[in-house]
Parts: sequence; structure tokens; C-alpha cells
Amino acid sequence: MRRAPLKALFALLTFSRDDETPLRWDRIVLIFSILVTIGLAVLYVHGKVTGRW
Repeated sequence: MRRAPLKALFALLTFSRDDETPLRWDRIVLIFSILVTIGLAVLYVHGKVTGRW
């Protein structure tokens, strides 16, 4: 179950990528920022539910 998100992330990063083309850093930064935003939202909701914040 934990491997599915990582597989999806690597598929997005390597989708339609040839060996000669460089990495698309804008896509990597976008995915990383989305993951951080989702993580912060989950942390906020968890804090509100448990009553620690």
C-alpha cells in the first residue's frame, strides 16, 4: 500500500522522458510543494482532531 504513491510519483517524473532530455525541475518542485502542502494540511487536521493545538 505504501509503494503505490511512490510508484505514481516516479511514473510522473519519468513519463515521456527520453534518455537525452534533462530532468524537468519545475515538475519536481511542483510535486514536492504539493506533497509538503498536503502534509501540512494533514498535520493541522490531526492536531485539531487530537486537541493538542
